[in-house]
Amino acid sequence: MTINFIRHGKTAGNLEKRYIGRTDEPLCDAGINELRSIAYPDCELVVASPMKRCLQTAVLIYPDKKIVTYTELRECYFGDFEGKNHVELSENPDYRKWLDNGGLGAFPNGENSAVFRARSVNGFLKAVEENKTANTISFVVHGGTIMCILEKLAVPHMEFYDFMTENGHGYVTVYDGKSIKIIDRI
Repeated sequence: MTINFIRHGKTAGNLEKRYIGRTDEPLCDAGINELRSIAYPDCELVVASPMKRCLQTAVLIYPDKKIVTYTELRECYFGDFEGKNHVELSENPDYRKWLDNGGLGAFPNGENSAVFRARSVNGFLKAVEENKTANTISFVVHGGTIMCILEKLAVPHMEFYDFMTENGHGYVTVYDGKSIKIIDRI
């Protein structure tokens, strides 16, 4: 099965480099324009996070395709860091501790990294299982969600942050039921 992983287009929060997890921001004009300038691979079905930015991206890229949503594919909830950027958090001791931990620990009053990773992978596996008759599926989701799935299932194995991708971009992959092989970038 071919799986296209596409990170949603830019939002105002992305332009300001804010931690935007559960904040349900729409795409900004720059994000919409950028999406329109990229050639995306075709697919039979679109799977998306239910967040506005993902649904808007999915409709812009695939206006005539069926879109199904999975709540498990939402971005991580950044808790106390939600809506803030690095500059605003630079003196926050919890933020410094989180950075010192490689950005992998729990967010204060937010979602635990391990829970987020498991949720994202389980959402992917559920979506693939429930739509296994499709030969090509495009997942229009969040950067963190893509990183979780690929860190767990991509071969050769790489670390979480190695799979970071820009807004509107992503990966063309092949999933064999056990692992994911990246064959191209979007």
